[in-house]
Amino acid sequence: MGTTRSADVVELLGRVPAFSTLERSDLERIASVAVPRSFDAGQAVFREGDASDTCYVLREGRARAISTHADGRTITLATFGPGDIFGELAMFEDERRSATVEAVEPTSVVAVLGPDMRALMNEHPEIATRLVIALGRRLRDANQRLSRQSFQTVQSRVAVVLSELVEEEIAAGKDPADVLVTATQADLAQLAGSSRESASRFLAVLERAGVISQGRGRLVVRDPEALKHYVF
Repeated sequence: MGTTRSADVVELLGRVPAFSTLERSDLERIASVAVPRSFDAGQAVFREGDASDTCYVLREGRARAISTHADGRTITLATFGPGDIFGELAMFEDERRSATVEAVEPTSVVAVLGPDMRALMNEHPEIATRLVIALGRRLRDANQRLSRQSFQTVQSRVAVVLSELVEEEIAAGKDPADVLVTATQADLAQLAGSSRESASRFLAVLERAGVISQGRGRLVVRDPEALKHYVF
């Protein structure tokens, strides 16, 4: 890995909350063993049931964790953007992957092998604590999503998912007015646990109400506050 690329990886790792207490020398050590990888849209980083010995930090693009039920339905458990870490459960035990992670758009990551990460956690126990906290939050979010899918109407679930995506874009520095959401109708349906047809019908309702606009694969939320009126 060249000097410039290594410096970029160090900067990326420094933005990961679990690594916030590390000195630059520690980040440089992780960067020195990190392996850059790229994935096309729709390509799996790893699949549910695969052996797990690597964690990943997302560098550019977006990815999502999905799980497929026996009846064929696919549910999105989590979404990841630049600076997010995933696959970290492999750092604690050699279990099979509990979900599939796939790229939503052209995506680049840096991969860190389990033995290298475990050696770092032995020297810096606070990293393990932070990873456990992050895993707990991700589990809570997944449970909340599954609960919504069980008890809320389709329009409530889609409105909540859209609100969450808008919040992510605003947190990433986007203007809160006319927020461009990168998810497709199929993505929204999977996140909401609904059929694409049901999600599409509700999006048409939102468009007629002036809450969103759609066209040429773009979905812009014109009035994020109005989405709250559809959640019940």
